[in-house]
Parts: sequence; structure tokens; C-alpha cells
Amino acid sequence: MGAEASGSGPALRELLREAETSLLECKVCFERFGHRQQRRPRNLPCGHVVCLACVAALAHPRTLALECPFCRRACRGCDTSDCLPVLHLLELLGSALRPGPAAHRVAPCGPGALTCHHAFGGWGTLVNPTGLALCPKTGRVLVVHDGKRRVKIFDSGGGCAHQFGEKGDAAQDIRFPLDITVTNDCHVVVTDAGDRSIKVFDFFGQIKLVIGGQFSLPWGVDTTPQNRVVVTDAEAGSLHLLEVDFPEGVLRRTERLQAHLCSPRGVAVSCLTGAIAVLERPLALGTGACSTTVKVFSANMQLMGQVDTFGLSLFFPSEITASAVTFDHQGNVIIADTSSQAVLCLGKPEEFPVLKPLITYGLSHPVALAFTKENALLVLDSAAHSIKVYKVDWA
Repeated sequence: MGAEASGSGPALRELLREAETSLLECKVCFERFGHRQQRRPRNLPCGHVVCLACVAALAHPRTLALECPFCRRACRGCDTSDCLPVLHLLELLGSALRPGPAAHRVAPCGPGALTCHHAFGGWGTLVNPTGLALCPKTGRVLVVHDGKRRVKIFDSGGGCAHQFGEKGDAAQDIRFPLDITVTNDCHVVVTDAGDRSIKVFDFFGQIKLVIGGQFSLPWGVDTTPQNRVVVTDAEAGSLHLLEVDFPEGVLRRTERLQAHLCSPRGVAVSCLTGAIAVLERPLALGTGACSTTVKVFSANMQLMGQVDTFGLSLFFPSEITASAVTFDHQGNVIIADTSSQAVLCLGKPEEFPVLKPLITYGLSHPVALAFTKENALLVLDSAAHSIKVYKVDWA
């Protein structure tokens, strides 16, 4: 009986943490709901719940008209009402809740665990983001999304510093961005599925080069240590290397590095070794489901290691669907998993797979990853329309 009771403690704590993130938190501003005025949970007519402060921020100052940030149903601020179930749950849990806002934290682990220190973005600031990159010189964070201006640049504190890339049909516009990278000399490269091109901008948003007519569906993009660009073509099943004179806006050379990949999407280059990791998303035969394969090539394009969904399932208790890949500063391969809303370390390519969960809590739909120079891990959570910043907590 005592053993059974002691075993229920961790399960209850996990249930409480899940309630904090899933039920007791406004998904627009990521603050915990509360009884005080600005944090009170409000029902929208469509059934979604946001805090009163976000209702006020979203509503037109004169007409009070607003759109639900999740389903876009129109209503007015005065049509909202207190969400009594959430208020009752807050009262029921009371002191069992941790102090402070329910920040997106991983489940408590030992010293050295990755912990979410803060998040920025949110609905309206970002709309269905798809790609993430860091400027190697300034440390600023760049995201491509479905907003009116497709590229948004954030400063180190999470404030919007600049945005560019108009939504439109002109050659310099960005129709449907999939991924983004920043070169060593601070040029911005975007893959555009709308017109199947690659577009190069300077850091201020001036168009420098449009590379079209060479790709069936350009998808993932990253920068090599030699300041070249690698691009996956999901429809052609290929991986390409582009050598560009970025200041002059001239494409010098293209090279097809791989020609027989299965629907390659995400790609990452190790700054340490120059190795290239590619995510394949082939459609499983006879089903509508996609499996995933992670392949890692050396700098001279020799296959160093690979692992697929089945192989990963032998090491992890649930199905894994890799949605993003990057390298850490030690050369380990890191993937995002949308099936279990987690971030996992696969180890070094020559050791594949040595699976170690890094983040198992607080994510909804991770689609992109990046490490800062200070070794913080940035996770782009598309469902939350935000960037979450994870750091090692030695406390």
C-alpha cells in the first residue's frame, strides 16, 4: 500500500504540471490565468479561452471587434465571459500550483537539465511560423512565418527589431516561406515554396538575388562554415550546394550533392565538422502516414550514420516523427519530435543512435531548432506561435 502511494506522487505532480501548461495558461501571452482582473480567463463565443488582458489587446479600441487568435471567428470584446471551469480549477488547486507564471519549463530533472527560461513571439506577432535562424554576428533571431511581412527579426530580449519580405506575387516578395538561414556575412536566405525559388536579402531586407527555375520544391536551407548554402529539394529528392557572391548578388556555382533522397526537408550543417544532417519524410507504402529518417553525411558527402522511425522506436517509448534537425556545439545531432512534443539528442553520427531526451515537456509542435553562442537552445513552437529559449540549469 505504501509503495503504491509513493508511486502515485510523481504521477500526480506530472498531472499538475500538465494542467498548468494545457489548461491554466493563456496561449496568446503564455501567462498563467488568475483571479486578478487582467489575468482572468475569458470565454470567446467560439469556445476558446484567453486572458482578459489579451482580449483587451486584440479588440479594436472603439468598436471592440476582434478575431479569435486560433480559429479567426469574429466577435466583440463585450461578448466574452468568465471561464468558470478554469477559475474553479485555479481555486481547487490553490497552493499546489508553483509560484509565478506557468513558464514553459521542462519537467524537473537533475542538475544540468534544459529548462525554458523565457518565450517570446505569440499569436499576432508570429503566425504559423515555419523556420528559424540566428545571425552569427549580432545574435538576433530570425523567423519566417505567414504574416504580412514574412521575415521577422527579434533582438536578444525577444523584442521585434525589424521585419521585411512582403506577402505578394512580385519576384522580390515572399509567397510561402518554408525555411531561413543567415550567412556568415549577415545575408538572409529564404526558401519560397510559392514560386519554388530561393531568395537572398541583405540584413535590412533589400533583395539581392532570386534563384528560380532550378528547384522543384526547395525546402530546408542552412549555411556552411565556408559561407556556402545547402538546400534540400523535397520533390526532386536532392541536396544542393550553392556558392553565392552575396555582396554582389551573383550565383557563382551550384552543385548537386545528393540525388536519391526520399522527400528531404530539414537540413543542418555542423559548424564544428562541416557534417550535413538531412531529414527525409518518405510516405509509408500503403498508408497515409509519414515515417522519418535522419541521415548524416561528412563534409565530403560520405554517409556517416542514419536512423529511421523504427530504429528510434527501439530506444524511445513512443513513436518519433522528426520535424527539425540541428547540431549542438559538440557535434551531436539534435532533433525535434512532433509526435511526443519533445527534443532529443541522437549523439554523434558515428555513435548513432545514442538517444537522450533533452526536452520532454512544455512543447506543442516544435518545427525548428537553433543553438546560440552561449549554448542556449531556441525551439520554434509553431502551435504556440512562439520561440522558447532553453538553458542548462545547474541549480
